[in-house]
Amino acid sequence: MTPMTTEGEKTTSPAGSARRALAGRLSWGLADQAASSVSNFAVGIYVARSLGVTAFGVFSLAWVTYGVVLNVSRGLATDPLVVRFSGVPEASWRGAVARSTGTALGVGAAIGAVCLVAGLGLGGRLGPAFAALGVMLPGLLLQDAWRFSFFAAGAGRKAFVNDVVWGVALVPALVVAAHVGSVAAFVLAWGASATVAAGYGYIQSGIRPRTTEARGWLREQRDLGYRYLVENVSLSGASQLRAYGLGAIVGIGAVGAVRGAELLLGPFLAVLMGLSLVTVPEAARVLRQAPHQLGRFCLLLGGGQAAGALLWGAALLLMPGRLGELALGDVWHSASELIVPITLGVAGAGLGTGAAAGLRALGAARRSLRCQLFASACYVGGGLGGAAAADTVGSAWGVAAATVSSSAVWWLQLRSALRERHRDPIPEVRTS
Repeated sequence: MTPMTTEGEKTTSPAGSARRALAGRLSWGLADQAASSVSNFAVGIYVARSLGVTAFGVFSLAWVTYGVVLNVSRGLATDPLVVRFSGVPEASWRGAVARSTGTALGVGAAIGAVCLVAGLGLGGRLGPAFAALGVMLPGLLLQDAWRFSFFAAGAGRKAFVNDVVWGVALVPALVVAAHVGSVAAFVLAWGASATVAAGYGYIQSGIRPRTTEARGWLREQRDLGYRYLVENVSLSGASQLRAYGLGAIVGIGAVGAVRGAELLLGPFLAVLMGLSLVTVPEAARVLRQAPHQLGRFCLLLGGGQAAGALLWGAALLLMPGRLGELALGDVWHSASELIVPITLGVAGAGLGTGAAAGLRALGAARRSLRCQLFASACYVGGGLGGAAAADTVGSAWGVAAATVSSSAVWWLQLRSALRERHRDPIPEVRTS
């Protein structure tokens, strides 16, 4: 006898299944970001405690440079992948991933060569760090591309496992770097462990990156890719300009202080950096399955991130100073003065990322580019203007004001894009 099912159960079961599937994918996304956060936090803490505030400033400059290159790779290779190949048939996904990861690997090799030559020419403290970064860029970018690829397929568990592999490989690498005692050694340790995870990504997927098809991928995705490239580079480039400008105006130690305060908020900053791993594919699914829910989904996403950042910042303010000194060593004193403004800045950025995910899912590259250019200009202006007016603390408050203002612009653009789509819907997701 077949069990009887009530009418209410028939009505709610599909919706319940969809919610459970969404919760599962988001849970793996959070787990993956947690693993990524632990790796980034461990590297930062280890360097801060081992080398002091000035050397940590040098490492931070290499870190923000990596952020620029990472966003070049994402804009050209993996952002179009998650917008157009999330939840598509496996054959389409595999072909797109081969071309996308090949593009990421090619970007890493090309820009890595430039960094290597520049580092060898610079000399001093900064040169070896940049030379080491150049050698490690291909592996770093390929590992990131695998994460995007797995989330596009709804296989967040594989992305999580890949980041765990990176974290496990990082432990012995950091021990060796500590014995060497240089910034370049820590950059090599960080990049080499990422390269191990990148190799494991090939084993997980069974897909060989096709660098020879990178040009074809760029040509196919040029309507989104080049706009995302400009958008992403303006974001990370603004961070790099602020870091270099802050170092010139206040001193390299100020860069280390800002990075130290950011480490204290590491879990949320890591989530924001890799947010599109989870949110853009999910927003694209919401758009296809229940387009009227996209605005609500983005609001819950952004509001949740902002509230989480504020709660974490409040907890940091209550943390005993000796714990901060235990974590950051000599960096703690200067970093602790920046907790309030950096928390507000992260909360503002978290709110804005909800709207950004919606614009990416809609394929509204022109609108998102406009928002990001505005946000980047505000970020640089606020950060450097604040530094000129009130040193490191002024820079942090300038960035906080810029980030909160930019968030409002993101939401205004999302509202306009949703209204525009309601009048003239245009499908953006490709399956081949």
